[in-house]
Amino acid sequence: MAKLALRDIRKTYHAEEIIKGVSLDIEDGEFVVFVGPSGCGKSTLLRMIAGLEEISAGDLLIDGARMNDVEPAKRGLAMVFQSYALYPHMNVYQNMEFGLKLAGMPEAERRRKITEVATTLQLDAYLKHKPGQLSGGQRQRVAIGRAIVRNPKVFLFDEPLSNLDAALRGQMRVELATLHRRLGATTIYVTHDQIEAMTMADKIVVLQKGVVEQVGSPLELYHHPRNLFVARFIGSPPMNFLSVRIVGSGPDGLTVETSQGARIDVPVLAESAVAGSDLTLGVRPEHIVIDAQGTVPGTIRLVERLGALTLLHVALEDGSVLIVQTDGDHGGQVDAPVRLTLLSENCHLFDAKGMALTKLMRHRLAG
Repeated sequence: MAKLALRDIRKTYHAEEIIKGVSLDIEDGEFVVFVGPSGCGKSTLLRMIAGLEEISAGDLLIDGARMNDVEPAKRGLAMVFQSYALYPHMNVYQNMEFGLKLAGMPEAERRRKITEVATTLQLDAYLKHKPGQLSGGQRQRVAIGRAIVRNPKVFLFDEPLSNLDAALRGQMRVELATLHRRLGATTIYVTHDQIEAMTMADKIVVLQKGVVEQVGSPLELYHHPRNLFVARFIGSPPMNFLSVRIVGSGPDGLTVETSQGARIDVPVLAESAVAGSDLTLGVRPEHIVIDAQGTVPGTIRLVERLGALTLLHVALEDGSVLIVQTDGDHGGQVDAPVRLTLLSENCHLFDAKGMALTKLMRHRLAG
């Protein structure tokens, strides 16, 4: 396997910069996910690593060697595409064998590798089948197997599950994560689906408009988003946001007030806080509690019953809506009044530029 380093990587199309100075280290054996909305540059960045797109500026290093001018076939990478890209006239065995034959591998070694990988991917019963005779999940496994038999330094996946239905995507997520643990392979995976990112990654790279917004473990990004963009993008259901203003500060953080007059003490560093300043408060649905003594009144406008949990969409007097996550048996009804308590220790504050204020607990642990 291999270690990758991206050093101020840039991509320019017709004088427009698409990738804007990405620097990143990917360790040997890591499963790294590039995630972000459509057009954020994640697939372009992956194709630059693969050698399918020219690097306009910066350096790509694999195990310390500069790869900018090395042709794709000699980079030691294997890529799995969204479209499977299988040869329809070849059976499963031939599809997996094709690249090995081009590389001049002896027939006996080819057979051994293909048999071993087919068994791992539960494809051994389908080696004589052509792609048209396979399900979507089976075809995706063939594409993955074709990459594995090459024994690459790095696996690259470009939204490989987006053509599958929801149930099969869930199954394939488990299979890919299990396969990664078994192979210990350095893997870069591109998706727009933040659930895929959260469930599969060792490290997530959140991109927006060609810029890396934050890099970290799934739970780090979930609990400590660096800015409003990451806070909005990571999490399903998404984080709630309220406009607030600072009404007090002290050693235990800031006191902020909502438009309805509810006051919340949030444990963040208050060094640059100015009374009266406007901030954005963020709180995840599971950190809001239905509480008869709660300081935030509202009315239930929608109830989503999902089995193990229920989501209540609660409209506040100022027109904003909070999503509240509660247990699946909660008896909430549409148009019923409720009072809410926001768990202050789990709240986040973002300044006028959208940057998160540092949480006090995190700061003290770092010290």
